[in-house]
Amino acid sequence: MYTDPDLTDAVQAGVLTPQTAADFRAFIAHNRASASADEEQFRLLTGFNDIFVSIAIILVLVGVGFVGDRIASATGTGLADAATAWVLALYFTARRRMALPSIVLLFGFLLGLAYAVFGLVGAKFPWWLVFHQQALLPSPRSMPEFVVFAAAAVVTLGAWLHWRRFKVPITIACTTATTLFAAAALVIILIPGADKFPDTLTLIAGLATFAYAMRWDLSDPPRTTYRADVAFWLHLLAAPLIVQPIFDALHLMIGGVVEPPTAALEQSAIAVVLYLILIIVSLAIDRRAFLASALIYVVAALNEIFHASGVVSSNLAVIGLAIGAALLFLCAFWPQSRAQTLRALQILHVPKILLDRLPQPR
Repeated sequence: MYTDPDLTDAVQAGVLTPQTAADFRAFIAHNRASASADEEQFRLLTGFNDIFVSIAIILVLVGVGFVGDRIASATGTGLADAATAWVLALYFTARRRMALPSIVLLFGFLLGLAYAVFGLVGAKFPWWLVFHQQALLPSPRSMPEFVVFAAAAVVTLGAWLHWRRFKVPITIACTTATTLFAAAALVIILIPGADKFPDTLTLIAGLATFAYAMRWDLSDPPRTTYRADVAFWLHLLAAPLIVQPIFDALHLMIGGVVEPPTAALEQSAIAVVLYLILIIVSLAIDRRAFLASALIYVVAALNEIFHASGVVSSNLAVIGLAIGAALLFLCAFWPQSRAQTLRALQILHVPKILLDRLPQPR
């Protein structure tokens, strides 16, 4: 299995001519016309060996961390983990081009840098933040903003250096995420009271990330180069940042439980309309990340509508069946649905220069 960076390396090494590589890419794009764009592919696994190597890498990095905690400071431990991840990436990423191990090594490198910075300033590393999907920043009561800014800035620099050396597609999304952390922390430091509007900050961050993702997407409409993979991860980052604050404003989620007893019927109807708009946007740009991110919210909205209509028994079962069937239909006829959506956008006089740069339905 050969990747686009492999072809680039072959051209640089003189094994292939630039024209031969271009012809090969064109052949693959034509041979897999529907798959290259409409199926939104990205490379994660090439075989079970990727999983096996990833497990081994995690064990090594955890082992280095535990040993480091016993014989060195937190800063030394973080730097040791980061250095170990970088050295391993020289083989598994730069030479072997293994997708999943490369992602694991990237996260190990970045977490090591963050751990080192937190150790340097004497702060405890907020491990909960790694698994906390809804917070753009730690609470000011639990973590000083300047510590977050310093850590995010250092990790951003590390992610940029990692990208320059290894070109792992998810790195751009990581760089963007840490840049957003740093920017949000700086805003909170410079503007008193800004931390009282986390949803606004999150929405702005999401829209900026979406615009950046579209910049990568529009540079590769056929989705045949690594730029499509970079855009995929950026869209995956942008989607929850945009969806969560919008749907949270409708108060559909109470403590993360998909049963909103206080949500108004009107708010639920708005949520369903918003999800339909997200479907149109997803079809237009040929990305499914928004549909997945907003799914739990639309389930909550439909549950409230059913409840208000007096249909209480087996709400979630009926909703799951309806949404599942609708999504399966959409997936089965995705190219046709995209064609109709783009045709409708033409009727609405969306600039042709923009529509022409979007992936065309096959």
